[in-house]
Amino acid sequence: MIKLSLAAAAVFALTACATPALASPEEAAVTPPVQSDGVQVMILGTYHFDNPGLDLVNVAADDVLAERRQSELKLVAERLTAFQPTAVAVEKVPRGGSLIDPGFARFTEADLTSDRNEIVQIGYRIAHQQGIDRVYAVDAQDGEIEFFPFDRAQSFAEKTGQMDLVNGKIAQIQAEVEAIADDREATPMYELLARENDIERTQRMHSNFYYGLLKLADAEEQPGAALNYGWYARNALIFANIAASSQPGDRILVIYGSGHNYWLQHFAETTPGFQFVDPVPYLTGQATASTAANGS
Repeated sequence: MIKLSLAAAAVFALTACATPALASPEEAAVTPPVQSDGVQVMILGTYHFDNPGLDLVNVAADDVLAERRQSELKLVAERLTAFQPTAVAVEKVPRGGSLIDPGFARFTEADLTSDRNEIVQIGYRIAHQQGIDRVYAVDAQDGEIEFFPFDRAQSFAEKTGQMDLVNGKIAQIQAEVEAIADDREATPMYELLARENDIERTQRMHSNFYYGLLKLADAEEQPGAALNYGWYARNALIFANIAASSQPGDRILVIYGSGHNYWLQHFAETTPGFQFVDPVPYLTGQATASTAANGS
């Protein structure tokens, strides 16, 4: 039996078949501007730079501390600052009764040469360079609801002779990973991140994995549904923390494992007073500070 951590749910977002279709600056500019007291939320999904090996299928990421990758990350940070963020939210569990991330207070530029984590390399880097002091830890832990009960789904599949369904989902993920493995090291960081945040791929991969497992059910057990509502619950709690951290007129840059993209984008798009901002035009240099000012 394959054992998974919570991080395993992000695995399908580590895969991309092709560079996404990119919006032109003109297309970006026609997005209706957010109200002056509304909150713009850019969800930047990432793969795990430090390659902790916790996912269902792991990508062997090259070293982001290498000179070339550091140069590319500087460019990524420069392009994302065109969004003019006023706050940063990261994938860390809040401690001490506050959503403020104490890790950022200890950050120095020397950490960029030793810490591979995307929170440091993108989130802290941008906050430090832009003089942002509002860096929030917005992650959630298991509570009343188990967030990723994949073991239940897998046990049910074994009991009911449906392991072909589960193995098929895993095989799809593996095929996606292998399809891009050859060119990952040669691909610029901004393009890797643009792939991670392709909206069409995000929707397709979420539906294939989560909704595909809704079939794991009978009159007594519905572990596929539990997997879906558990993952929804975690992301609802995350966005609640983002909302609680927000101030009128904020532009919040959210750095998270890209497996969270589907639901975090959903909440940013549909929660009253909030507006989702697509990071791809910024990553590719097609969006500017004037685009951000127009609420695009």
